[in-house]
Amino acid sequence: MKAGIVGLPNVGKSTLFNCLSNAKAQSANFPFCTIEPNLGVVNVPDPRLEKLEELVNPQRVIPATVEIVDIAGLVRGASKGEGLGNQFLGNIRECHAIMHVLRCFDNDNIVHVDGSVDPIRDKETIDIELQLKDLETVEKRLEKVKRAAKTGNKEAQKEQATLEKFKNALEQGISARAVEISDDEVELMKGFQLLTAKPILYVCNVDEASAKTGNAYVEKVREAVKDEDAEIIVLAVGTEADIAELEDYEERQLFLEDIGLEEPGVSRLIRAAYKLLELQTYFTAGEKEVRAWTIPIGATAPQAAGVIHTDFEKGFIRAEVIRYNDYVQYGTENKVKEAGKLSVEGKTYIVNDGDVMHFLFNV
Repeated sequence: MKAGIVGLPNVGKSTLFNCLSNAKAQSANFPFCTIEPNLGVVNVPDPRLEKLEELVNPQRVIPATVEIVDIAGLVRGASKGEGLGNQFLGNIRECHAIMHVLRCFDNDNIVHVDGSVDPIRDKETIDIELQLKDLETVEKRLEKVKRAAKTGNKEAQKEQATLEKFKNALEQGISARAVEISDDEVELMKGFQLLTAKPILYVCNVDEASAKTGNAYVEKVREAVKDEDAEIIVLAVGTEADIAELEDYEERQLFLEDIGLEEPGVSRLIRAAYKLLELQTYFTAGEKEVRAWTIPIGATAPQAAGVIHTDFEKGFIRAEVIRYNDYVQYGTENKVKEAGKLSVEGKTYIVNDGDVMHFLFNV
């Protein structure tokens, strides 16, 4: 599951990517610096993992990860192949969620591709290009479906009605994620692979003074996206880059205190991306290893076991489950058992975020 960082050129995408992944995507003050999408595998910050490490004292600790892709900057006309348009749109299609970076700071030394700072205009530039590409996708699909619908095919008629709903919205400049649809239509929509249906997080890139409370630009963004099914996060990307360069943990904490933050903004961003991708974590905890495993929200116990090894899912017998809070309260697995707080679950068990699990299987 990948989240793609998108935005106009020079809004801070590659700098943000560097902070997130420590992979050194070239960051420079001109468009199309990132030609190929850069992929970073980022650890998901999780205080629960640190607590389990403290209790279990394992030989090693492995956090959950999320994949972040830094995608080349988009310009007007991308839907018609302008700039790196086709490549940009193809790279977004391969991602499961979008982190859209908007420039919300003034700095005369950093050129804006459109000559002035206006995050709403920038947002609309990208929205329009993605909507135009989606409209093209929907219209092509409608052509095929209409023929089948005329023969009385009920499934085709249902699909036609859903496609027309999206066509009407896109023609009005409304993204697919903002269209109200039924559960049946949600399943249909997945097959359409619409770019504007992907979950989105708007990253407002602000100056250091606005890192805690935001600014007037951020308020405009909040107002502009209030009807979208979207999240917003405020981040001073340049400051985050400075924090990331500090080797010493205490130095980083002092820096954060000075600007009024409890933790680096990128930590909040990574967790937000994880949530955006509809992912959650379960843990395994033993002397050799304490590990966070990534699963989709709603995964069953056998599916969770399959993340460790496919044989675990095929031969699943049962799972022993301890709620994270119970593990912390009682301190050891044995004490949890003595308190009657360890449950034995079967194939239909839906895993909760933070469950500490042990699987029994037979292959």
